[in-house]
Amino acid sequence: MNAKEIRELFPILNQKVNGHPLVYLDSAATSQKPVQVIEAVDRYYREYNSNVHRGVHTLGTLATDGYEGAREKVRTFINAKETAEVIFTRGTTTSLNFVAQGYARNFIGEGDEIVITEVEHHSNFIPWQQIAKLTGATLKFIPLAEDGTITVEAAEQTITPNTKLVAMGYVSNVLGSINPVKEVAQIVHRHGGVMVVDGAQAAPHLKVDVQELDCDFFAFSGHKMAGPTGIGVLYGKRRLLEKMEPVEYGGEMIDFVDLYDSTWKELPWKFEGGTPIIAGAIGLGAAIDFVESIGLDAIRDHERKLVTYAMEQLREIEGLKIYGPEERSGLVTFTMNEAHPHDIATVLDTEGIAIRAGHHCCQPLMKWLKVSSTARASFYLYNTEEDIDALVKALIKTKEYFGNVFS
Repeated sequence: MNAKEIRELFPILNQKVNGHPLVYLDSAATSQKPVQVIEAVDRYYREYNSNVHRGVHTLGTLATDGYEGAREKVRTFINAKETAEVIFTRGTTTSLNFVAQGYARNFIGEGDEIVITEVEHHSNFIPWQQIAKLTGATLKFIPLAEDGTITVEAAEQTITPNTKLVAMGYVSNVLGSINPVKEVAQIVHRHGGVMVVDGAQAAPHLKVDVQELDCDFFAFSGHKMAGPTGIGVLYGKRRLLEKMEPVEYGGEMIDFVDLYDSTWKELPWKFEGGTPIIAGAIGLGAAIDFVESIGLDAIRDHERKLVTYAMEQLREIEGLKIYGPEERSGLVTFTMNEAHPHDIATVLDTEGIAIRAGHHCCQPLMKWLKVSSTARASFYLYNTEEDIDALVKALIKTKEYFGNVFS
């Protein structure tokens, strides 16, 4: 199945915006949803909407089977050892905060080190910043190479025996750089620390094997990989999840409640208090089925061709600067000297082209790049070279417009 055939499975893409065919180039923010996912969520609400784990009636059983079946799909998708290591959350942000509040807050103290990078999304930056403040730990940063990448050598020089936790994005949402998380995890473990991976930009685009990476925690979201919003995953090694305290308390996550004390359910339900995100989990399961039917290798190859083509074409535009390394995931972040990124995005929208502009929840990285904001075009399995041609044509038009304004 080629990209044009895949595109037909996404109803939202078959429309016009401002009189032009929609060109959606903002999948790093959120991907669009295929009919298979939309129908799976619709079917749950139409046919077997019920709470899970509690009722013995037919609808409750069907809902529980759908919810726990989705957990098994996630387990195989990331190659976790067991479903007990797969926690459903509201998204990557929630997953990382669970690790910060449930693990790091209890096992990191004064004199310990937390190591991150300036490339991180705020979701993988602020939690560790705050934990350092709460515990008295030292927050350290792995120095970036000239192109913004993270090298194993720099990690080796930064991580010490005092480093208790390293948190790193697998793929940068700004630079598209693919970071050496496996090699860094080896360094971390050699010093007795814990490796946390933000996989939000990796899971939709790359094959992820958490056992091969040997990360201790891995977080990702459904909405960036053709799934619904409001559903995410926290993977954690059993021995660490068992040591963690729950972050949310209430129904479903308890084993026994007395007047002055309570005990918790076994994994994974210990971390899933209250009515869980049932429809979201079922939709995520359908998204995994869809993505795997295309193949992660095929998606990666397609995006590599698109990003290579895009960079070749964009470099022909005078005054346009691309940020990040040559080898990257499927996105291109840039500035164009005549126009503010927000103005670029606004003009492109009049042509039916959706891109992202701003600091991309990466203000420390923007400071490192010496810019206040950038524009970003990001690709997924439904994009084509024609989309890139439309982007380039519109950017040339934008450049001419602002060139005339400021001339």
